[in-house]
Amino acid sequence: MSFDGQKIALVTGAARGIGLATSKLFVQQGYQVAMVDRDEEALFAEEKNVPGGRAFLADISDEIAVSQMMADVLKWSGRLDVLVNNAGVADFGPIEETDFERWRTVFATNLDGTFLCSQAATPHLKECEGGAIVNIASISGIRASTLRVAYGTSKAAIIHLTQQQAVELGEFGIRANCVAPGPVRTKLAMAVHSQDIIEAYHDAIPLNRYGREDEIASAIVYLVSDAASYITGQTLSVDGGFEAAGVGLPALRN
Repeated sequence: MSFDGQKIALVTGAARGIGLATSKLFVQQGYQVAMVDRDEEALFAEEKNVPGGRAFLADISDEIAVSQMMADVLKWSGRLDVLVNNAGVADFGPIEETDFERWRTVFATNLDGTFLCSQAATPHLKECEGGAIVNIASISGIRASTLRVAYGTSKAAIIHLTQQQAVELGEFGIRANCVAPGPVRTKLAMAVHSQDIIEAYHDAIPLNRYGREDEIASAIVYLVSDAASYITGQTLSVDGGFEAAGVGLPALRN
């Protein structure tokens, strides 16, 4: 299949949330999008809602699955211009209750999956002019928070991995950047956040609200665009000022 020079983006975790919003925005910008996820039902249901999107079922924590997925994507597209490592696992619990199995489950997708997809994509990104990687971390990878020992540590590792990629791949014209979302109003977050938690987040965020999925997607698409052509190795917090606020803000407001 020929896309007549259209750019190709690969987005992991594309069946819902930020990954789905990013896939839709890429299509609006004229890209063809390889939508990767391990949730077969959700992925193929959403593929119908993304004209220019193509679903590829894969568990990115599995090295063999990633290799096969990348081969399938390249067979379909013939090229790869952008990789968005968005797929992630959230597991929140106290340190003493986070056994090694839970720790490894989080790292297998969040860090190992990001590494595996990047490794598989790199040779193909080298072949295009101005290839780009965007890794999705979290504000929890920048500053510690309760119940996030595995999740936050995996996201901190992604931030450093991004810097490694920027340093080593820059000579090939590949830029690597990271987006660190703050609290985002996803269906999952709204399902598990009580009203007390929502109000506490609103108090701690200077913009006084959760972010939207499309706002995170806009930052991702910006970082791969020509407008960001001299930006690499950076982490962009898209968090309504959450990182900047530090501590004490609710008390000051009162």
